[in-house]
Amino acid sequence: MFGKNFVKEMIDRSAENPADRRRFLKGATAAGLGAVGLGLLGSAAAPAALAQDAKPETESDLDAAISDSAILNFALNLEYLEAEFYSYAVYGWGLPSSLTYGKGRRGGVEGGHKVPFKSKSVRQFATEIARDEYEHVRFLREALGSAAVSRPTININTSFTAAATAAGLIRPGETFNVYANEDVFLLGAFIFEDVGVTAYKGAAPLISNKTYLGAAAGILAVEAYHAANIRTVLYDRGFAWDANAISRARDSLDGPSHDDQGVTVNDQANIVPTDANGLAFGRTPGQVLNIVYLTPKVATSGGFYPNGVNGQLNTSG
Repeated sequence: MFGKNFVKEMIDRSAENPADRRRFLKGATAAGLGAVGLGLLGSAAAPAALAQDAKPETESDLDAAISDSAILNFALNLEYLEAEFYSYAVYGWGLPSSLTYGKGRRGGVEGGHKVPFKSKSVRQFATEIARDEYEHVRFLREALGSAAVSRPTININTSFTAAATAAGLIRPGETFNVYANEDVFLLGAFIFEDVGVTAYKGAAPLISNKTYLGAAAGILAVEAYHAANIRTVLYDRGFAWDANAISRARDSLDGPSHDDQGVTVNDQANIVPTDANGLAFGRTPGQVLNIVYLTPKVATSGGFYPNGVNGQLNTSG
């Protein structure tokens, strides 16, 4: 009734880690798919698969493995944040509910409203980025299938105020409303645009499936275009000091290394942050979560994600 490729795809799409796949196979037998599953295991890859099954692995060992699906779900959590941020800025509303359901606890979005853009070019930039982020969410959800996580609770209200306070852009007790005008909006975008680039760069070596890796590379390129766009506009508008303060704040959150770079270095434009070899740097999932959770400590929630992100990769540090 079901072909081997169909069942393999169903298993892959329904599992975020090896333990999930193992459970799926056990459940498939009970549901009458066992013959097909055994047929799949009886392929050329069967000896290796059966040998692996014979190992006395514990549940914790299986859960410790990071699958491609877990990495893509981690990216999906970040795309939810970016898509909601830009959608509210351009349209005054967030993602459609059909793109927010999945595994894990589904949360709402706190804050956000339409930005009173004055510049035609900034409005168009924001609209283009909003469309790209929407498509990233849609694409990742389709790639993950039933393994896709729900949109977690997202705070795009007080989280920006906390980030701006930490960067020294405002004083304690003041509010940093990133939707008040296009200048503040651009600074808000800068807070996490570079983070998205470094997240995909850091995750790339962890992805084993070439198709997924190619897709991640494509999204990485788009995120880099977005970040360079925001950095250029901020530089042209004379907001280098503010952007550099945000860069220093991010650098203080993600660990002892000092990789983050502002939009100027030695008073010269620094639109593309690179190392001595002209390469962009990456961040581990834990480092990325340190920034979006707004804490240098090990944590499972905070900042832009009050209840944490969904999926296996959810702890900062």
